[in-house]
Amino acid sequence: MTTVIGFLNTIFWGYVLIYGLLAVGVYFTIRLRFQQILHFREMIRSITAAPAADRQGISPFQALCTSLASRVGTGNIAGVAVALVLGGPGAIFWMWMVALVGMATAYAESTLAQLYKVKDSREPDGVYRGGPAFYIARGLGLPWLGGVFSVCLILSFGLVFNAVQANSIADAMEGAFGMPKLATGLAIAALTGVVIFGGIRQIATVAEYVVPFMAGIYLLVAIIVVLMNLGAVPGMLGHIVSNAFGLTEAAGGITGGIAAAMLNGVKRGLFSNEAGMGSAPNIAAAATPNPHHPSSQGFVQAFGVFIDTILICTCTALMILLSGVYVPGGELTGTQLTQSALADHIGTAGPLFVAVAIFFFAFTSIIGNYAYSEMAMTFLGIGNKAGLTALRCLVLVMVLWGALQAVTTVFDLADASMGLMATINLIAIVALSGTVVALTRNYFAQREEGRIPRFSIREHPEMAKGVDSDIWS
Repeated sequence: MTTVIGFLNTIFWGYVLIYGLLAVGVYFTIRLRFQQILHFREMIRSITAAPAADRQGISPFQALCTSLASRVGTGNIAGVAVALVLGGPGAIFWMWMVALVGMATAYAESTLAQLYKVKDSREPDGVYRGGPAFYIARGLGLPWLGGVFSVCLILSFGLVFNAVQANSIADAMEGAFGMPKLATGLAIAALTGVVIFGGIRQIATVAEYVVPFMAGIYLLVAIIVVLMNLGAVPGMLGHIVSNAFGLTEAAGGITGGIAAAMLNGVKRGLFSNEAGMGSAPNIAAAATPNPHHPSSQGFVQAFGVFIDTILICTCTALMILLSGVYVPGGELTGTQLTQSALADHIGTAGPLFVAVAIFFFAFTSIIGNYAYSEMAMTFLGIGNKAGLTALRCLVLVMVLWGALQAVTTVFDLADASMGLMATINLIAIVALSGTVVALTRNYFAQREEGRIPRFSIREHPEMAKGVDSDIWS
């Protein structure tokens, strides 16, 4: 079994997804005419719009914060450090490039999630439900494949990855404050239970406050570090670009030159921002977009990729590169490298700050990941009170278990599971790319006419199959 799982992970993560995610990002960037760059302002406009009167969904800002809760995790701290050690400073440039094309993929999948969402009929004031499983079933007419996707999502994001995040918190708390792992596990489980037993709305409300706070503090510390080393910043940025193209060699034990920089930067960017993985669309579907158009929420989630990679990952990279402890190809890597770098900048408070940041990043990932799996439960027809209660209890068990011990073998299984769901999602969004392009053109055509975009499915009968006409009337 272990050999089979290892083989699947080699196929998925060594070949299919590295090239597939990148290729699909480039494909949508070209088909959508570089809109993530040329129409960047539209992302800000969609996020800052006042919440719509429709109380069935959560607000666009809440949807952004909940998706960021999952996107922004320990990989933003440890993963960036690993990319720098293995790929040199040039890895950061390729991380940026991947984020730019990934914004187009994130836009496409979340726009489709909005178009094919449904109302939760079990509750009079229930939230919208949707995501890749729904557009695979309703848009492509393949409900069985949507079921496979949902099972993979619950196994990976809903259960195992939450155990991994809890393990990261427990390690950080033990290392920084000497806190026993059992105590940490019980505390995380209790906090998680308080949030997730309130459902999607409770998760969205918590994320709306916690995510801006944690991201803002992290950005603030990074700005302080940059200001402390302002004179070295232009040269460092130049070094990142030149190293990315092999114009300057990274000192130390880096092997592979430009190839190492590209591979590690691409991997870090893809795995950090989750664009194309099929995770964030699950919460994007729960939002009430403003303006009333599927593309609006697509812009919101594209901005989430920008925040995750261009802002937060870059903050980690600059804090490390501007320190005196970074050695390309060195033995110091991961969280320890980030902690040592901050200790070099701000003294003993540095490692403690990183430990606290890991707590917030990992805890919000747990509640964000759970939100995704709740959508999958609804698709599978077991999103009733009993089904969701069972899932929530299982999540708490996994959190406690993950805090107490390493989960390597199970994590490999979850990796394979996520690899399969991401592959299914990439095929689906490419197959539905014509719909994405049509929605995008409709949105901007209305903007050019000076109107606030509004989508009505009655005006687009060619898209009507699988679309709820009551939602998009």
